[in-house]
This record gives sequence, C-alpha cells and structure tokens, in this order.
Amino acid sequence: MRKMRLVLILVAAVMLIITASSCGKKTTEPDDVPTGMVYVRGGSFIMGNTRGELFPHEYPTHTVTLSSFYIGKYEVTQVEYSRYMLPSHEWSNEDGLGDNYPAYNISWYDAIKYCNLRSRAEGLNSCYTIDGSKNPADWGEVPNHFAHPNRPTWDAVICDFNANGYRLPTEAEWEFAARGRTNDPNYLYSGSDDINAVAWYYETAESLMGSRPVGQKAPNSLGIYDMSGNVEEWCWDWFGGYSENPQTNPTGPDGADGMERMMRGGYWDSSAEMCRVSCRIPGDPSWPFFTQGLRVCRTKK
Repeated sequence: MRKMRLVLILVAAVMLIITASSCGKKTTEPDDVPTGMVYVRGGSFIMGNTRGELFPHEYPTHTVTLSSFYIGKYEVTQVEYSRYMLPSHEWSNEDGLGDNYPAYNISWYDAIKYCNLRSRAEGLNSCYTIDGSKNPADWGEVPNHFAHPNRPTWDAVICDFNANGYRLPTEAEWEFAARGRTNDPNYLYSGSDDINAVAWYYETAESLMGSRPVGQKAPNSLGIYDMSGNVEEWCWDWFGGYSENPQTNPTGPDGADGMERMMRGGYWDSSAEMCRVSCRIPGDPSWPFFTQGLRVCRTKK
C-alpha cells in the first residue's frame, strides 16, 4: 500500500511539472510563431543611451512600453529579397554575394515596397498604403534621389500597425528586441558587451571586407542574430529627438517636416560605437547604399 501511495505521489509530481512547463511555454512562446521569426513578448524597458554620454540624439533615456510582436531571426537575405525585388544596385563579391548574405543596396522606399510585396504573396494583410492603395503596382516608380517627383507621395505613406503583414520595426521595437527585452543585463551590443562575439564590424572587416552570411556570430538572449553589425537595418521612424516622457508603442515623430528615416545596428565597416543597441543612424530614405539592409517585423495578433 505504501509503495502504491509513493508511486501515485511521484506520478502526480511529474504531471505537475509537465503542466507547469506547458503553461509557461504558452505564456511566453505562442504556437504560431511565423517561420524565420522570433516572438518578442511585450513589456517595458528604458530606451536610449543607458551606458554613458556619447551622441546627443540618444537622450533623454525614457520608459517605453510595447505590445508583443514578431521580428526576423535574421536580416532579410539576398535569396529572400530577390523573390520579390532586385536591389537598386547589383550585389557584389566585394560587399558580400550569396543566398544567405544579407540583402543590401536597399533604400527605405525599397524596404516598404518589399514588405507589401511579400505580404501579398503570402496572403497577409499589407501594412503600407500609398496614395490610397496597398498594391505596390499602383505606387509608381520608387524615388531614387532627393528631388524625385514621387517622393512627396511616398513620404505620405500610412502604416497600419494592426495589419498582420510584414513591416519595418519601429525604433522602439528594434531596440527592445536588440536588448533582449531588458536592461538587465544592460549590454552595450545586442547580446553581449564583447562586440567580437556578436558583430561583424570594422576590426573584422580588416581581414575580410564586406558583409557576411547571416547567423554566423552569437545570437542575443532571444535568439536573434546580427542586430549589431553586418548591415544597417531600416526602421519605420522619421528622425527626431526623444522625449523624456514615458511612451506606449511609439512610432516616432510626425513626418511632416522630416527628411531622414532611421537605421539601427551599424554595419560591417562601422566603428564599435555605431553597433551599440542605442545608436541611431539617420539616412535619406531614397538612398540605396551597400551598407543598408532590413529586418522584417510583424504585429502579434
């Protein structure tokens, strides 16, 4: 009788552990995470430069609260990008060439067009609307210089953040994901204080110039690769200063007077400072360059 009771107690204990483990998984990792993406559970963090004075536009630090979302485990690769678009300038051996290399020579306008084309191809609700249409075939030529006549129309793009399609992350989403959802540990780079562990940057470029295949360095705590170094990644936001006030799901300043969109993460020939998780890099949205790529994001529905 005592043996039977002991067996029943052990079985009950095992079932309790399995149930707790299962419940924990459901609360932190949904079952429907899109292929190639990582689930980023919503929460709050301190955004901006929390490690010491450097660039003024990384201040003031401020509390940001975000809803849950998905983000690409890797930067969009050349094989992924070429399914829907060609780069503004050809990829080369000098700057990195191959299916698993990150796509580059991509302007911000190219990036939002790619997102809608991919969403439509996968039967998702596209995020971006230009001149009343979500179909990039209706948008006209992609603006490719500062004075392009289509630029005002493209600059007036609207993003539906409730849509389930692909989009660029906001700056806040990017930094939250790069930090691994937390300021503790308060890493300087995405996943480490040792840049050589997680990033391709100028010191590694001295031995071999150009971008590298995605996922070759260590990931951060969420399992996301190359958020420091390799290629710069476009974000949704217009460039502007930070507010010290707490914010919820911020999408950046009004673009009425904007000239530049934001990039994050640095690239393969950047200094270490440019690869920090708080570093902000403004860029002309019409300018496709060999340092510029993207990482896609999706709203958690």
